[in-house]
Amino acid sequence: MDFSTLVASQLNAGTILPEGIVIITLMVVVIGDLIMGRSSARWLPYAAIAGLLISIAALYLGWNNPTPMSFLGAFEADNLSIVFRAIVALSTAVTILMSVRYVEQSGTSLAEFIAIMLTATLGGMFLSGGNELVMIYISLETLSIASYLMTGYMKRDPRSNEAALKYLLIGASSSAIFLYGVSLLYGLSGGETALDAIAAKLADASGGQSLALAIALVFVIAGVAFKISAVPFHQWTPDVYEGSPTPVVAFLSVGSKAAGFALAIRMLVTAFALVSEQWHFIFTALAILSMVLGNVVALAQTSMKRMLAYSSIGQAGFVTIGLIAGTDAGYSSVVFYLLVYLFMNLGAFTCVILFSLRTGTDRIAEYAGLYQKDPLLTLGLSVCLLSLGGIPPLAGFFGKIYLFWAGWQAGLYGLVLLGLITSVASIYYYIRVVKMMVVKEPQEMSDAVKNYPEIRWNLPGMRPLQVGLVLSLVATSLAGILSNPLFTLATNSVTTTPILKAAIISPQVNRSLPNVKNTHKTVADLSVSEQLERAKRQ
Repeated sequence: MDFSTLVASQLNAGTILPEGIVIITLMVVVIGDLIMGRSSARWLPYAAIAGLLISIAALYLGWNNPTPMSFLGAFEADNLSIVFRAIVALSTAVTILMSVRYVEQSGTSLAEFIAIMLTATLGGMFLSGGNELVMIYISLETLSIASYLMTGYMKRDPRSNEAALKYLLIGASSSAIFLYGVSLLYGLSGGETALDAIAAKLADASGGQSLALAIALVFVIAGVAFKISAVPFHQWTPDVYEGSPTPVVAFLSVGSKAAGFALAIRMLVTAFALVSEQWHFIFTALAILSMVLGNVVALAQTSMKRMLAYSSIGQAGFVTIGLIAGTDAGYSSVVFYLLVYLFMNLGAFTCVILFSLRTGTDRIAEYAGLYQKDPLLTLGLSVCLLSLGGIPPLAGFFGKIYLFWAGWQAGLYGLVLLGLITSVASIYYYIRVVKMMVVKEPQEMSDAVKNYPEIRWNLPGMRPLQVGLVLSLVATSLAGILSNPLFTLATNSVTTTPILKAAIISPQVNRSLPNVKNTHKTVADLSVSEQLERAKRQ
């Protein structure tokens, strides 16, 4: 077999065209900055956004790819990975819109910031489709290291330096724990690195390895839970969110979290199919702790960024309900909620950036009376916060309804009831901010609002912020009212993905074949491809 045939049939490199476009965009940003210097800041952000949008278009063209496997099985461009990669790329595009004015006002290089963010985007996109341990770990580290750099990007700000140091130390520990877990998987499978090969080897192995497999499961879940900010692996979140540059926080809360959930789904339903009961139990505990602690502690926060940090912890608990359900509706609800969460959360952070640029503070008390000075900002922040709280008819309401319905259908009655209770509690701290902005009398204005500067959108970098705010506001409003296309997209991404078909079919086939265990391998003992074949025969 000559090299050209190998590239065409085995590497199938066309599946990473979207990532290739992001790499080219990254090179344009770096080289353009080297050649043109600071003057390149006028066009580089828009070039980066254009590259990301072209990458999303390439992802759309790759939908229903008949040969999604590439690079000898290391990367899988199935429909599920396409949706998660699009969420990561779109979150970066919106984040760059809100970054231009913020980074320029800090006096640091905008091109370098965008280059680091594009590097993190690459890591998140490859992580969303990684199907092999080395690919997964390198992608995870690319995302993590770029995130550390962005967190400490404001070198003159002591809070940014402190946040970066905490994030680096806790993140390095998390990475080491995750690496130990995947190394155990490598050993237990006899030296396999592809996830489906690991699943097949573990199914053929003796039951004596169950303890080692359980240990590997715990370590891998610890690494994943750190990435999605699930309790008790959330310790970094409040401090990093408060001290980091706000655009970085926005990216971490959406892009990084989406990549973490993509990794969780892909690893748990393939490599850990034999211990599905155990990982369901662990994630149930994580969901309960995240929903309770995230929403309860958020009630006491005085900083808007810390409140949104604990809010994101609670949101991770809600999304985990769909993961635990393990059904078509469950996985679809995860995808749908992350799609709408992208706009409502990034919209909220856009408003926080705009307010901090004009007042220099993010204290919740300083928002008092804002409606009388800045109606657009008040409207945008109110809609995004109410959507995060699940108020109809906004996007967050339909996202939570879909999650809770999927959990109820799967028999997760306790989790769903707890989710409803904590969601009602979350409405309090969201509406508290809205009430403070809207209801306060003129004499009750905060000092920051009394000294509010004249609203000027023609300042350098303010137009992108305005576009990001309006885009998030419109998407958050319309995604709830016109949610059917997003429902369809989320459902199709799940029902057409082979690994999820096998994971969902397995228990049904086992229930219909009660006597198979005595004479043949059970479905849980089969590889993914064998499970699909048996399901078709049934």
